[in-house]
Amino acid sequence: MTTSLTEHDSSAASSTAKNSSHLAERRRQRAEDADQNNRRADGTLRPWYSTLIARIVMIALSALFLLPMYWMIASSLKSNEELAKFPPTLLPQSWEFGNYVKAITAMPFLQFFANSAIITVSVVVLSVVANFIVAYGFSCIEWPGRDKVFLVVIGTLFLPFPVTLIPMFDMWARLGAVNTLFPLIIPAMFGSAFFVFLLRQFLLQIPRDMLNAARVDGASEWTILWKLVFPTARPALTTVAIFAAVGAWNDFMGPLIYLQDQRVQTLSIGLQTFRSVNAQDVSFNQLMAASFLVILPLLVLFFIFQRYFIRGITIGGFK
Repeated sequence: MTTSLTEHDSSAASSTAKNSSHLAERRRQRAEDADQNNRRADGTLRPWYSTLIARIVMIALSALFLLPMYWMIASSLKSNEELAKFPPTLLPQSWEFGNYVKAITAMPFLQFFANSAIITVSVVVLSVVANFIVAYGFSCIEWPGRDKVFLVVIGTLFLPFPVTLIPMFDMWARLGAVNTLFPLIIPAMFGSAFFVFLLRQFLLQIPRDMLNAARVDGASEWTILWKLVFPTARPALTTVAIFAAVGAWNDFMGPLIYLQDQRVQTLSIGLQTFRSVNAQDVSFNQLMAASFLVILPLLVLFFIFQRYFIRGITIGGFK
């Protein structure tokens, strides 16, 4: 019993020491980053006021970008009478939280939300898997004509959406997939030139010696892909997931073309339907409430994964 307690105390002390060491390392890294940010390219320290001015400018720009968000939230909590006042009030005089309930009940909000969620989750999963596999082939495997084929893939970025609109609709109509979610989900299986480029730039930084050593040890490309490269590429994959989620959630043209049945429509179409149905007497407070509920999942997603998102964007551009 005494031996067990001693081992437990020793394990706890070791864990505490590791955590303390990790925290100390993070503080040291932050201090080094702060010192590096306060120096010019030639190594000399910047004047103290230059950092202050930069922060003031960034705060002002942040406030400017947050102003539409604030106005949307404030308007969603006002009554129709208060919205008609001039000059407008900065804060609601009476907080009308019932506008959110009215916005949800004025249209099949939960049905639209479920359809948008199904499309978004499916597109994110397929985009991450498909583009990661393609990017691995363009970055970690040597094969004849690889770079030329990659240039062709990048060239598809210059194809405007209207060029492929009619052929794609004709194809899905012949397959009987109009008024289903498949035309908005299945294309994610075939990758995106932008996502492939983003992941390829990240994967090119992985040391070739590490991959070759795994091949010498008998590891297959599939094993290297998922057990060696995948954990390393998580920041870039998170970036791809966020971009794919934002694109699928905010997509308006795709649902407008393929989804005529209200039972399969998404939130982006639902907002437009809500506005057109009440075109003669639009309740802008309810419209703002519905709009805020639509973008709320994206805000939560970004705040949760912003560290990986920023890291994935920056780390792919420097070697």
